Amino acid sequence: MKLKYKLDKQEQWLEDHADEFVPVTGAERRRIDRDLAIMRKKKAITLRINVNDLGKIKEKAERDGLPYQTLISSVLHKFADNRLCEKVEPAEYGRKRA
Repeated sequence: MKLKYKLDKQEQWLEDHADEFVPVTGAERRRIDRDLAIMRKKKAITLRINVNDLGKIKEKAERDGLPYQTLISSVLHKFADNRLCEKVEPAEYGRKRA
């Protein structure tokens, strides 16, 4: 079956290994449910952001077809999980340093 979206590495791994998972019950199930509930909690915050930056974020979100707040939340989540990398600019060739 052809999917309408592309799975990331982790999602593909889960798809490939789904038959290896086993059901859990009792205390382990309650612990997992508690951990998932904590991860789903959201906290509303107020954030001051440069107008130009917000405009660029909204443009990118619209281009990706999602709400800009979702995009911001995704970027912050990746940053918190150390999965957000800085863009490294290539060195300028032929330019002498002072």
